[in-house]
Amino acid sequence: MGSTQQTFALDRPMAVTRARRPPWRFRLQGSDTTWAIAFIVPYVAVFAAFVIYPVVYGLWMGRDPALYGLLFTDPRYLTTAVNTLLFVVIGVNVKMFLAFLLSGYFMNRSWWIRTLLALYLIPWALPALVVFTSIHFMLVTQWGLLDSLWRAVTGQDGPLFLTHEWIAMGANIVAYIWKWMPFWTLIFLAARMAIPQDIYEAAEIDGATGYKRLIYVTFPLLANVYLICTLLSTVWTLGDFPTVYFVSSGAPARLTDVLATYGFREAFDFGYPNLGVAAVMSALPVMIPLIILLMRRVRVTGVQL
Repeated sequence: MGSTQQTFALDRPMAVTRARRPPWRFRLQGSDTTWAIAFIVPYVAVFAAFVIYPVVYGLWMGRDPALYGLLFTDPRYLTTAVNTLLFVVIGVNVKMFLAFLLSGYFMNRSWWIRTLLALYLIPWALPALVVFTSIHFMLVTQWGLLDSLWRAVTGQDGPLFLTHEWIAMGANIVAYIWKWMPFWTLIFLAARMAIPQDIYEAAEIDGATGYKRLIYVTFPLLANVYLICTLLSTVWTLGDFPTVYFVSSGAPARLTDVLATYGFREAFDFGYPNLGVAAVMSALPVMIPLIILLMRRVRVTGVQL
């Protein structure tokens, strides 16, 4: 064996060892360690101050089991829990389904469709305060826009939308969908654009056109994206506060409150912060499994087509 071959034979185990070493196992030496610590410390401090501390302090405030006994004996809490369930289930599923359908419509590349897409994104781009407050003033009292139009057309007073429980709750859900549907439409639009056109051409040869193309080609390819987006949206919506607070403000008589607004009122309006925190934390038995399921789906599927 030549010297070159001997050298290669001796070096090969070292090369294999280096190749198998995990990429995150490395050592910083000298000034590199100092610079790494200097960059990491501010992020750790901000994370500890604005994430870890508020969460731990909130758990500490809601630690007393007696708080949950008070919640469960309050009939308004049961109404709030039902409202939250309706708000999340109807709002998230209708929003996702419509966003998925509209993403197919916006795949059209004509200039006026692109212009319409830009206008469609405006409610999402605007601050929540602007969107929800404008909807509130459209509905509130007999001088609201819809009541005024009702009076102008029929000559009679309108239904005073925010004085009816189910109309006010429906207004909250519609406002939520109106605000957030453009965002998820954009997500689904990006996912649709990632599908190779060859797949559609092959499906068309096999006779998959029109709605069959949607059912048998597009949706199976985007099923993982759809599920993960739905889970993520559900987690966000469970803690949604601005929609109900600015649209109906819990009217009439706090019958349209959700857990976020219920906890806010108990903490700030009535001076029971521990009870308010406990009300919001009562959603954790639902939120934690959703987060675990979301993390598992992301790890298993990788959100890839």
